[in-house]
Amino acid sequence: MDYIKTQDGTKLYVKLWGSGRPVILMHGWPLNADTWDDGAMALAEAGFRAIAYDRRGFGRSSQPWDGYDYDTLADDLAAVIEATDAKDATIIGFSMGGGEVARYMSRHNGKNVVQAGLISSVVPFMLKTSDNPDGVNQSVFDQMAQGMKEDRSTFFAGFFKDFFAGGPSSSQVSPELLEWARSLAMMAGLKATLACANAFATTDFRPDLEAFDVPTLIVHGTADKTVPIDTAGRQAAKKIKNARFLEYDDAPHGLFATHKQRLAKDLIDFLKQ
Repeated sequence: MDYIKTQDGTKLYVKLWGSGRPVILMHGWPLNADTWDDGAMALAEAGFRAIAYDRRGFGRSSQPWDGYDYDTLADDLAAVIEATDAKDATIIGFSMGGGEVARYMSRHNGKNVVQAGLISSVVPFMLKTSDNPDGVNQSVFDQMAQGMKEDRSTFFAGFFKDFFAGGPSSSQVSPELLEWARSLAMMAGLKATLACANAFATTDFRPDLEAFDVPTLIVHGTADKTVPIDTAGRQAAKKIKNARFLEYDDAPHGLFATHKQRLAKDLIDFLKQ
């Protein structure tokens, strides 16, 4: 299976690796499913069926004009679960993908899900408001949008330096990996890139947190410059029942590259509980 169709006819590119209990992996913005390759290999070798897919508008999936709100993205996840016959599944979202996990749990009542994972996730709410003082100022997101409209290539070259940059003890990534990440980002459509940036910046997932009625793993780097841990990871850990929270000291946002072995081990240990 390379592609599935969603309710509105959008084609999503899907990778199925291994066999066993299904683990569905949602990638971050503005990347695609290939960023989960190291983790998916580790999961498949540990006896799980890793299912990773490109979000609509990104990677090899269709690039429709509409559908970049989290209700539609959660419906896309539901379509992937149904098409792959994923029962007793674990759903894991990295960064923006954490929002799909949260909205799926509330909108689809966590159907067929027995565990959840939020990795460097935007959940519960990124935007700074009067009742969310640890959020990020709207001006930051406005500057991002302006930079992408003017010159996406240059914007992403700078963006990924912070994306993979942690504290003093964190691993450093190679220039080649930075270029690879930029090339993945450039595969996405401009409309999808801008619309999804707005979605993860402004969607309030706090009402969705009550729907997490399964064991949930939360992993976040303490030096995350893209999604600050005080904005997201620590808030989610306080409000999600049955959450296991792992803080990676000095770790950046892009844990799938800088801490891939540790992340794979923690995921597998969680899955085997």
